[in-house]
Amino acid sequence: MPPDPASTPVLKVPRHIAIIMDGNGRWAESRGLPRIAGHEEGANSVREVTRACREKGVQALTLYSFSTENWKRPPDEVAGLMALLARYLGQERREILDNGVKLNAIGQIDKLPAPVRLALKELTHASRNNKGMVLTLALSYGGRAEIVEAARTLAKQAQTGRLRPDAITEEMFSGALGTAGLPDPDLLIRTSGELRLSNFLLWQLAYAEMVVTDTLWPDFRRAQLDEALASFGNRERRFGKTGAQLTGTKGTS
Repeated sequence: MPPDPASTPVLKVPRHIAIIMDGNGRWAESRGLPRIAGHEEGANSVREVTRACREKGVQALTLYSFSTENWKRPPDEVAGLMALLARYLGQERREILDNGVKLNAIGQIDKLPAPVRLALKELTHASRNNKGMVLTLALSYGGRAEIVEAARTLAKQAQTGRLRPDAITEEMFSGALGTAGLPDPDLLIRTSGELRLSNFLLWQLAYAEMVVTDTLWPDFRRAQLDEALASFGNRERRFGKTGAQLTGTKGTS
């Protein structure tokens, strides 16, 4: 079920921001640099945007870091990305723990190289009791695959008699996804000007506001985040109702 406007507060800061970080390769190529240089500079954007979101009181930040389709990229680029990810997890460990950030990962984690899996496992475990912002990395992730896996989980429960098929609700289905326990994203940001979801959080983004910017991800920093938040703050989130209905609801609250 969509959120009820009567019980949904007007948000100036989204509870949950999801970002499709796009444009690293184009950023590098436009400067005559190898594509991995764009990914390295993009990691600096990750660091600054994560800090800014935490400081602004965002509850959850989910970053589309590597899709299931990204495995089709040239092997040297994939290897460079995996090495960069392992290095990022090591470099950011202290900041994540010192600032109470809880690290989460979704996707087909078993397909990642062993050094990345081990670094993820160690840091997610070390930060599991943190009460601050939840930082989720979508790695080897695909929205359709996530939905299929959730359907399989519920089907197995129904097959064993632990769950009646007619008892399955949207809330129950959400609880079978990798983002279980998090609010659905209020805001989706996509960099580099592309106008598609690219198989990202297909279930969770049903009612998200969208901000698409031509800025390439390595150039997306705190100032660009502030622009996206300003746009979000000016949106009227109706969740299926008319503007007049929503205004009337507000007036009686």
